[in-house]
Amino acid sequence: MGVEETLKALKVLGLGEIYGLKRREEPPLRGGERDKRRLLEEHFRSFRDCTRCPLHKHRTQVVFGDGNPYSPVVFVGEAPGEEEDAQGKPFVGRAGRYLNRKIQEVFGLRREEVYITNVCKCRPPGNRKPTPAEISACFPYLKREIDIIEPKVICCLGATAGEGILGKKLSVTKVRGQTFPYPYNPKIRVFLTYHPAYILRNPRADGDFTEDLERLRELID
Repeated sequence: MGVEETLKALKVLGLGEIYGLKRREEPPLRGGERDKRRLLEEHFRSFRDCTRCPLHKHRTQVVFGDGNPYSPVVFVGEAPGEEEDAQGKPFVGRAGRYLNRKIQEVFGLRREEVYITNVCKCRPPGNRKPTPAEISACFPYLKREIDIIEPKVICCLGATAGEGILGKKLSVTKVRGQTFPYPYNPKIRVFLTYHPAYILRNPRADGDFTEDLERLRELID
């Protein structure tokens, strides 16, 4: 029995709404089925003129993800800042340069060898934290990125990224270094740590951040 016939039969039984069948989503893509770079390019073209939330009124451009789509880890930040909005790439300011250095130091990898993106693709005015409504509006774009890449681990940089991915409030100081299941694909784990901008404001946390990244390296090795 197909979906349409099933819905009709359930309606006869008095079950008018079946929430699990209400919304159909594309199944996650398996690595190697098609070229991931081409799929990401097609995906980015689909929302480069997005107006789903008010952030489009202030942006210079949508800031897409960047890096190696075959990376086993995807780093997810909060939203673009001023330099990211100008250049059209995530994490190119001071926080990005710090993150690049730590990736090289802990993983022995260049930035181009991992994948980096944000929960929100447009810069909030004054670099403020994006609102829950803005995160929700942008999440389908991030979810599709992750579906295409299908990494082993999503590394959330900061509470906003973690809340966007997991859909619940978090305190990074309490959950940093821990892993959680990704709600949309049980094969993927979610790892949480500080945002690099936090380390720049609190240099004493650099050791904790390094410790977290070493734990992350163990997860993906």
